[in-house]
Amino acid sequence: MTANKPGDPTTLNRLYGRAKGKTLRAGQQALVDTLLPRIAVPTDGPVTAERLFGAPRPLHFEIGFGGGEHMAARADMLPDHGFIGCEPFVNGVAQALVHVAGGDSGARGGTHPPLGNVRIHHGDALDVLARVPDGALSFLYLLHPDPWPKARHAKRRMMNDGPVRLFAAKLRPGGEFRFGTDHPVYLRHALMVMRRNRDLFDWLCDKPADFLTRPGGWPETRYEAKARKLGHEVWYFRYRRR
Repeated sequence: MTANKPGDPTTLNRLYGRAKGKTLRAGQQALVDTLLPRIAVPTDGPVTAERLFGAPRPLHFEIGFGGGEHMAARADMLPDHGFIGCEPFVNGVAQALVHVAGGDSGARGGTHPPLGNVRIHHGDALDVLARVPDGALSFLYLLHPDPWPKARHAKRRMMNDGPVRLFAAKLRPGGEFRFGTDHPVYLRHALMVMRRNRDLFDWLCDKPADFLTRPGGWPETRYEAKARKLGHEVWYFRYRRR
């Protein structure tokens, strides 16, 4: 997508890099070929709980779910909720499908029954998010997004005015936006963006420990685990839609 003017949530640049890495294992490719078509988000029309899951239920939306660890763990915690995950990287989609199928991939600590409350989009999250009715989401997650650390690439960061205003539009009043990063440049940029949009969100933070400690019910992602292994500090942010 291309941007017509700064801050317009309906005209945004492509905000991700590569879409494929190493060759998929046979089992992963089989899941991409067979399971993904059954749980894929429709490519057009409204994206609603009724359409995806057959009945009203709270909706969660994860942008760039990586390997799907967080999404699978949250879906397992909340079986009566619906989860929409979007990821442009096919290897991440394949790994998430292993979790959804109940395979022993570490997300939920061993083999489990398949998850029936997850739908996946292999592609741009903003294309799907734009089709979610306003006020339909209970939670929206953006965890360890690509930092695009160079200043000339700042417009590619998901944490910018246009996407953030779109997040606000799709969350119900009182709905929660969760953001996590271990990148200090992205951290400063995100705080600046959220401050500009403080009319839309309340930051759920009373003391430093609130953003230095992973809250309960926030499963660890592979990127967070990698960051900690490298000795990086990790920051956690929770915002409530006004």
